Amino acid sequence: MAEWTDPMSDEERRQAVIDLLGVLAYGELTAFERLAVDARHAPTLEDKAALAAMAVAEFGHFRTVRDHLNAMGVEAGTAMAPFVGPLDAFHDSTAPADWLESLVKAYVGDGFAADFYREVAEYVDDDARALVLDVLADTGHARFAVDHVRLAIAADGAIAGRLALWARRLVGEALVQAQRIAVDRDALARLLVGGSVDLAAVGQLLARLTQRHTERMAALGLTA
Repeated sequence: MAEWTDPMSDEERRQAVIDLLGVLAYGELTAFERLAVDARHAPTLEDKAALAAMAVAEFGHFRTVRDHLNAMGVEAGTAMAPFVGPLDAFHDSTAPADWLESLVKAYVGDGFAADFYREVAEYVDDDARALVLDVLADTGHARFAVDHVRLAIAADGAIAGRLALWARRLVGEALVQAQRIAVDRDALARLLVGGSVDLAAVGQLLARLTQRHTERMAALGLTA
């Protein structure tokens, strides 16, 4: 963990937690919506049922975060509002062209965001950290995406290159939106960078995120 020499006030840390939970809540809400759409376009009834179950689980995660915010005396809509624009912009700019691209987006794009949220959670209080880790638990979508993408590549190897390019674009867009959020939300930015940050620790964080992304790509049978 990085060491900060410019400690935040209690109120600043509270606001950072609210911001983290706000972006997480909206992320879970949009995940529910996207899975519901993916279920509608699923090629088989079994796939449709599996994705519908995952959508229900994501909505349950949203309600868990909402209830925690309410317990803090914060209205969930207020906490989520600053992140609607950036997250909607990300999803608008990365609309999948087909079902396989939607699976890769959920696995690679959402996975990258989840890894980032887990890293941020290292700097918040124990209750908030436990909540974040619980909400980010896999609902089964990872295995589902990997199995279906690998089967598709086995049937038609030509699609691997297209999906690899798509995955790289997703991560690039995710980084742009993460930077936008950090710039717009002072408390969250200070939580991450403080007044004086250990640059070696930041380098290690980026290396961990990159390594996990590479592992996901390999699991899909794609080149990072």
